[in-house]
Amino acid sequence: MVATPIGNLGDITVRAARILAEADAVICEDSRVTGKLLTHLGIKASMIAYHDHNADKIRPAILARLRQGEALALVSDAGTPLVSDPGFKLVREASAEGIALTALPGPSSVLTALVLAAIPCERFLFAGFLPAKAQARRSLLAELASVPAALVLFESPNRLADSLADLASILGDRPAAMAREMTKLFEEVRRAPLVELAAQYRDAPAPKGELVLVVGPPLAPSLPSEADLDSLIGNALTTMSVRDAAQAVAVATGLRKKDVYARALALAAAKG
Repeated sequence: MVATPIGNLGDITVRAARILAEADAVICEDSRVTGKLLTHLGIKASMIAYHDHNADKIRPAILARLRQGEALALVSDAGTPLVSDPGFKLVREASAEGIALTALPGPSSVLTALVLAAIPCERFLFAGFLPAKAQARRSLLAELASVPAALVLFESPNRLADSLADLASILGDRPAAMAREMTKLFEEVRRAPLVELAAQYRDAPAPKGELVLVVGPPLAPSLPSEADLDSLIGNALTTMSVRDAAQAVAVATGLRKKDVYARALALAAAKG
């Protein structure tokens, strides 16, 4: 079995096109989407719909065909199979049975965004989608704050403003990029420090399409001025409790939590 992304029609490799033409069947999320690709390539192939809603029912039949020696190709509507994609369980079970597998490189929103972000990326961590609920999102970001690498995250357009605000509050003013519709027709990249990027989207309409956020690694430790510290704490207090804000700012700045907590209490009291 082979796994390959399809991306835009012009993105597919010669090898991937050959594999699709030779496959006994093509496993896809939506036959209407994959059908356009096959028609464009002049390929007549049997298609098997495989997605979140039918995967448990369809997977045994696919595995049975693979056991019989059929060559099946797994494609995704956009992006790379298995990355936030239902193909993972199929590939895992095929691997467990010793079925031969390979993958063909193609369009990748993660790698494309990382390259175009113009942020140091000798090390990077792909963390997938941020949690939808605010508290869970902030807890995860607090865990990620000390990771010595660039962070790559997926996000929903409707949650972008809230997530950028949390990123700025918890991670500090790191370099960042919002990459939209990677490898597609309306590709767009906005690069700015997190605080500025959060301000750009605070009151703006939600962008359309698939989004990838890239955030630079932790900044070199430096003690913030009193004014900068108060600004960081003030931003964090707009969305967090005093305790959570102190924890987030302490992680971002390297200051002792009890010192930041004392200052956060004073600022909160001053605001009444």
